[in-house]
Amino acid sequence: MDNISIQKRIDHFQAYGNQLKGAKVYFREDWGTIYFDLLGKQFGMMSPEASPEALITLKNLPEKNEELRELYPGMIIPGYYANKKHWNSIKLAVEEISDSEIEAMIARSYDLVLKKLTKKQQAEILE
Repeated sequence: MDNISIQKRIDHFQAYGNQLKGAKVYFREDWGTIYFDLLGKQFGMMSPEASPEALITLKNLPEKNEELRELYPGMIIPGYYANKKHWNSIKLAVEEISDSEIEAMIARSYDLVLKKLTKKQQAEILE
């Protein structure tokens, strides 16, 4: 996949994340990454620039992370700069993983973080 296609994916996933209720997806200067935020809690991070090494890192259940790594060897790896049990990094340059599959992973990561918030915070977001 060329850098133009990778950049389109980065832009698309940033826009997708921003559509989730209460989420803010923005370039976090101090980390040098695109940060997926839900009330101050991280539910993802993504390379800000297109390159063959560009990644999106997302949270999932440990058993699901193992399953995804086995299903997509070398394309989904243990979380880069993250807890390797709870986070996976997905290479954005691979065509074998569709945008809709990555969107589902973003939504799953968002849901896991949402469920950890207080009932009051959840209600505020979901109203």
